[in-house]
Amino acid sequence: MSKPPRPQILRLFILTVAAVILLLPYIYMVGFSLKPVDEIFAGGLSPFPREFAGLANYAGALESEPLLRYVANGVIVCAGILFFQLVFAVPCAFAMAKLRFPGRAFMLGLVLFGLLIPIQATSLPIYIGLARTGLTDTYTALIVPFVSSVFGVFLFYQFFRTIPDELLDAARLDGCGDVTIMVRIVLPLIMPAATAFGIFSVVSHWNDLFWPLIVIRSPELNTPPLGILAFRSEEAGDSYGQLMAGTGVITAPLVIAFLLAQRRFIEGISLGALKG
Repeated sequence: MSKPPRPQILRLFILTVAAVILLLPYIYMVGFSLKPVDEIFAGGLSPFPREFAGLANYAGALESEPLLRYVANGVIVCAGILFFQLVFAVPCAFAMAKLRFPGRAFMLGLVLFGLLIPIQATSLPIYIGLARTGLTDTYTALIVPFVSSVFGVFLFYQFFRTIPDELLDAARLDGCGDVTIMVRIVLPLIMPAATAFGIFSVVSHWNDLFWPLIVIRSPELNTPPLGILAFRSEEAGDSYGQLMAGTGVITAPLVIAFLLAQRRFIEGISLGALKG
């Protein structure tokens, strides 16, 4: 067998080193979740425990806080947000990419402008509107502000531009309308882009602490980041072993979801970048 060329070996080496560096925080988090508290503060750079305390840390984390409830809340919120984002973003992006109508360029400009506006800039008026309608401290308050995603519109717009117009014209010659074309032809083709957008959306809202901290007061509605805050104690001190164990439980669904969807995720990002 021929040896791989040196540029390829160098590229693989650089990617491996970068991957290890990026994974170090997660490796140390898992390692600390397996250590007793005194060993965590004993110093040293080894993430591997000398005395195994993983069962005690994970059992204590699950007993002290309803972590599975927090995970379920995160699933409900992220699934609700993603569903409505797809419902609104896909038709909007398809219309801007494949239909010709007055103001199309202006709409695209608004989408690009919307990418520059963070949620913090609009949080106050959104909160006032939810408070006056009595919707704070509900799942609705966690979902409604994010049902429209300009990032999703832009990502799908880039993907729809890679679909040949001839394919859609052939469907129109067969008597298909725009809605039929989008449902029967376009939707099956957007799965890689939908998976890529789904990863971005779920990770963003799963890890969001800012907005839930504002609109949620009931502990039973805590999202995963709010659940992590419950391990902090000003009187007894932070239980770092249980804190790391709880963080491991809460981040595990994201890691598993990405590992299952990484192939379509990479495919979706690649296809969306073909026509930048």
